[in-house]
Amino acid sequence: MDIRLEKWSFAFAKPIAEGAKDARVSRFLRDSFPYPYTEEDALAFIRFACAESARGDYYRAIVVDGTAAGAVAVTRGKDVFQKSGELGYWLSPAYWGRGVMTAAVRAACADVFAGTDIVRIYAEPFAVNTASCKVLEKCGFAREGVKQKSVYKRGKFFDSVMYALIKGSGYEDRSGQ
Repeated sequence: MDIRLEKWSFAFAKPIAEGAKDARVSRFLRDSFPYPYTEEDALAFIRFACAESARGDYYRAIVVDGTAAGAVAVTRGKDVFQKSGELGYWLSPAYWGRGVMTAAVRAACADVFAGTDIVRIYAEPFAVNTASCKVLEKCGFAREGVKQKSVYKRGKFFDSVMYALIKGSGYEDRSGQ
């Protein structure tokens, strides 16, 4: 399986929309991620991702065997958080359980640490999203704590878990695991 992170292209709109229309994708994402997801949503996101990338944030398509299958981003913090970046990602369910997201997160973090002055990348998945927590742990992220009832989604409260990866913390040594 060939897994690559590529800059966004409008050619990715159709496969991205197809993967994102599954309700399981939006279940653990912010409400700004549309559901149901359409090709117009994909085009709007691609325009946004290209603009944000031009400003210095990291937005990439996850491409598996030539097909766009998801997204990964690291967005720089503001003010006193300017050396930190928030990691976000999603993947089409057709690719779940195959190591794709682990490979994508490793590659994105390596790119960001090598190409920017960011020293801390963090992610805050829903605590019930055990698959996402496992991806972060496989990539060397440290679990920093649980934020109780920090998320309100679809009429329910959820805990979230704070994870962080620090530049130079040895994540490079775990890239092959």
